[in-house]
Amino acid sequence: MNRILIAEDEERIASFVEKGLRSNGFTTTVAADGDTALDHALSGRFDLMLLDIGLPGRDGFTVLRELRESRVTLPVVVLTARDSVRDTVAGLEGGADDWMTKPFRFEELLARVRLRLRTAARAPEVTVLRSGDLGLDLRTRRARVSGRTVDLTAREFVLLELFLRHPGQVLSREQILSHVWGYDFDPGSNIVDVYVRALRKKLGAERLETVRGMGYRMP
Repeated sequence: MNRILIAEDEERIASFVEKGLRSNGFTTTVAADGDTALDHALSGRFDLMLLDIGLPGRDGFTVLRELRESRVTLPVVVLTARDSVRDTVAGLEGGADDWMTKPFRFEELLARVRLRLRTAARAPEVTVLRSGDLGLDLRTRRARVSGRTVDLTAREFVLLELFLRHPGQVLSREQILSHVWGYDFDPGSNIVDVYVRALRKKLGAERLETVRGMGYRMP
C-alpha cells in the first residue's frame, strides 16, 4: 500500500485530498507546515509527496530544495494556487516531478499520483554519475578521478553533479547560480567562477571548459 504525504495548510483542501486518496487505497499523512513536511519527507517512510507552495514555516520551494539537496528522490507533485510560468519553471527545475494548480479535479490528481508512482517504481536508482574516468558517488558525496578519491564541499558537490547530469551542454552562470545557490543569489557575483576554479584544481583543468560569453561546459 503506497504512503502519501500531503503537505497542505488549508484544512479543507487537505481533508478533501486525504479522503479521496484513502478511498482509493492509499495511506495518507497530513503535514500543515513546511518544517513538519520536510521532517516527514526525509524519514524515508513515504512513496510520494503532494506539496503546497504557500506553507507556513518553510515554504514549498524551500522544502523541495532542501529535500533534493539531501539527495532524497521522493516523487513530489506540487499543488498550488500559483500559476505563473516563473513559479512553474522554478518548481520543476527545483526538483518537482509534476505541477498542478488549484482548483483541480481530484480525478486528474489521482491519475498523476498513480503515474508518478509507476515511474518511480520502474526507474533504477542511479548512485554514481560518470564521465570518462571521473565518477561522482551520490551516496558518499565524493568524487573519484583516475583512481584517487576527492573530497568535495557541499557546493562543489552540487555543482559537479549539475555538470555531470548535463554533459556537453553549455550552462550559463545564471543557470548555475539558480541551481546551486537558489534564488537569493547576486547575479553580479563571481562566485560561479570561484567554484569552477576550485573544481578544476581538484579534478583537473580539462574537466570544465569555458565557453566565452556563454558559460561553462563539461566536454
